[in-house]
Amino acid sequence: MTTRTATLTGFGAILLWSTLALFTAMSGRVPPFQLVGMTFAVGSLLILCITAARGQLRRVRPTWGSFALGLYGPFGDTALYYAAVKTAPPAEANLIHYLWPLLIVLFAALLPGGGLKPRHLIGALIGLAATALLISGGLGTGGGLSLGHGLAALGAFVWASYSVLSRRFAEVPSESLGVTLLGCAAAAFACHAAFETTLWSLTSVEWTGALGLGLGSIGLAFICWDIGMKRGDVAFLGVASYAAPVLSTLILVIAGYAAASWLLAASCVLIVAGALVASSRKA
Repeated sequence: MTTRTATLTGFGAILLWSTLALFTAMSGRVPPFQLVGMTFAVGSLLILCITAARGQLRRVRPTWGSFALGLYGPFGDTALYYAAVKTAPPAEANLIHYLWPLLIVLFAALLPGGGLKPRHLIGALIGLAATALLISGGLGTGGGLSLGHGLAALGAFVWASYSVLSRRFAEVPSESLGVTLLGCAAAAFACHAAFETTLWSLTSVEWTGALGLGLGSIGLAFICWDIGMKRGDVAFLGVASYAAPVLSTLILVIAGYAAASWLLAASCVLIVAGALVASSRKA
């Protein structure tokens, strides 16, 4: 697989993550850890079924290192994010958590042959400005910093470091995520049993939200992202990740979960500008 193809595959994860907000909203009353366990289980089964259909089950075994990294990244970040939005204003927690694309761009400089270039940093900062503009209506509540803000920042660090460290396990087949995500689901259900009350009497909309998350944002998206991080342009994917909050908001508008505004239009312009700067070969 060429670097260009791997980068495009990684961008596919960003497109899938643009449905994250919509499906999360649709999941309604499902407790957070139960939702994490359900979606990771669905995502794991999807990956394993696709791998089996291709006759590639021999590739599903992770190394102990990649398995541990998977628990640290997908499960750790998801748990921190849900805890953050429960203990801080959601918009503020979301903005802080979306520092992870900028951190990916910066961490990419630590990779062999990576090299942080001015275009990457400028593009990332433009993307950060777009994200801040997009959700600025939810800021300024005057509540000050809370534990939730710190958890959101820690989640950003966890996901960014996981994404970049994935490059160290480039020899581990991406199909092994099927087993890793199954481990994440088990950890989530253990936390659910300890801290939450189980809810299975879900509406059709809530089931659709949970299945949408498992099949798209967890299953296919994690595979695409793993390929992109291991074989693609990590710095550019970090910048391109700023498209996720903009696209997700646009989908919410179309679905009737949010109102259109000039902030969304301005953010889209900035996202495009940031991506163009980051991909430019002249800087």
